[in-house]
Amino acid sequence: MTRASALIVRSSPYNRWDLAAVVLLFGALSATVHALRGMDVPLAEVERSAVSLDPRALPEYALYTTLRMGAAMLVSLLFAFVYGAWAAKSRRAEKLLVPLLDILQSVPILGFLSFTVVFFLSLFPGRALGAECAAVFAIFTSQAWNMAFSFYQSLRSVPEDLDEAVRSFRLSPWQRFWRLDVPFAMPGLIWNMMMSMSGGWFFVVASESISVGTHQALLPGLGSYVATAIAARDLAATGWALATMLVVIVLYDQVLFRPLVAWSERFRFEQTPAGAAPSSWALHMLRTSRLLGVLRRPLGRALRAFATAPWLQPRPRRPLLSAHAADRLWNAVLVLACAAAALLTLRFIAAELDLAEVAHVVVLGTYTLLRVVVLIVLASLIWVPVGIWVGLRPQWTRRVQPVAQFLAAFPANLMFPIAVAAIVHWQADPNIWLSPLMVLGTQWYILFNVIAGASAFPGDLRDAAANLGVRGRHWWLRVILPGIFPYYVTGGITASGGSWNASIVAETVNWGDTHLTAAGIGAYIAAATEAGDYPRVALGIAVMAIFVTAFNRLVWRRLYAYAERRLRIA
Repeated sequence: MTRASALIVRSSPYNRWDLAAVVLLFGALSATVHALRGMDVPLAEVERSAVSLDPRALPEYALYTTLRMGAAMLVSLLFAFVYGAWAAKSRRAEKLLVPLLDILQSVPILGFLSFTVVFFLSLFPGRALGAECAAVFAIFTSQAWNMAFSFYQSLRSVPEDLDEAVRSFRLSPWQRFWRLDVPFAMPGLIWNMMMSMSGGWFFVVASESISVGTHQALLPGLGSYVATAIAARDLAATGWALATMLVVIVLYDQVLFRPLVAWSERFRFEQTPAGAAPSSWALHMLRTSRLLGVLRRPLGRALRAFATAPWLQPRPRRPLLSAHAADRLWNAVLVLACAAAALLTLRFIAAELDLAEVAHVVVLGTYTLLRVVVLIVLASLIWVPVGIWVGLRPQWTRRVQPVAQFLAAFPANLMFPIAVAAIVHWQADPNIWLSPLMVLGTQWYILFNVIAGASAFPGDLRDAAANLGVRGRHWWLRVILPGIFPYYVTGGITASGGSWNASIVAETVNWGDTHLTAAGIGAYIAAATEAGDYPRVALGIAVMAIFVTAFNRLVWRRLYAYAERRLRIA
């Protein structure tokens, strides 16, 4: 290249990132339009068509599944913003919303599908769009709860000096939300979004299988491909599905999550600059591409105007009741509502079942509780030190991020052949050796949240500990464990709820004609769902919700309160 031509290239209004930006945008738009057209077909056509195990169908199936998970992620993010903020900022709403969130995360995905598929199918009669909405909602139920918990925990731990700064600038609640709450919560929320995306993969097999009444439909996607491969005992097809999943995870890690992690670095709360900041080629392209800049600048101005508008300016008003009277009235309303819900559930169950059945389900719930407690303790002992080590080293965070996403996304169904073969060969007890399947997809909640906490740990506190010579056991007990403890509690509570949810697929496994079952409430609900026995489904879900809520109130809520009271950065 001559000197003159080099000067022309450097002075061009476009740069080398513009071509990549055009290819990515055009490819994403074309793929999305193609997938949406394929989804909006008559429901009868989906019911008649069989899922092909031809590997050439996998790219299209992966596109369908990714779009469903992306739609569920957007809805989950909106839910986390609204639900988490409401629970954190309203003391009265918190009394209802936090226990309700405990119950929602404990309700298994099969429980949601059992009662919501009919509703979504009725919205679009005769069209596959209703089944698609049901699948998106099912994936949403595996994504939203830990994101809401993360946002709630972050808003409850906002440093007092930032809160005072917001009050001194007289920002409206709307401005505070976008100027303080969302930026402060963003580092932890992004890691929980990654975990939610992986959690969607974990339950995608169940979410893409729609069954209600005479309607039996396997929506085209990676989840239905895996289900078909398992039913056919086709190990080659299972391997192709795993390879495709790995490619998809690497792609959205590079294009979505790694840019978000690098961008969220600007919201770290510390007085000293961080060390090696995470980088992303996609974020660099977004910032330097002139073509994307044409779109980015007006969109950025619109978002800033939206976030800084003085909406919801509080107006002084005289309350109708005193605070004490209002609290008593609200508590009475909650008690009555809970009593009414319990009465309706008991009437529905009592019409078909007796007290002996209830006692039997309580015993099964105790078995599952023991499995959950043991597995969470073991997962904490393993992944808390690993997460701290990775989170404090940005160069390793970049390497571990896609690997952890893939492992978290690994469907437990694909471990069934190994588990079944090993248990049958060694004549092992399924009640013990099926238990690890429960924690395969949920242990990562702990790892992801601990990495987020260690990554957000202020560098000035690390420097202060180093200058004071705090090392060894004292560094762990006095510095880093208290620093990441609020994040660990968020990971622990969602991992616990996820383990209860995972018991549906882990306590009863199938590989071809071989069926293994462990005694537990998950196997009970799975059997009742397969038989269409709705009273037993309701009984199993109700007992599971009681176990989860009681355990969270007795253990995790007290840890939450301790973290807010003793381990908050002032």
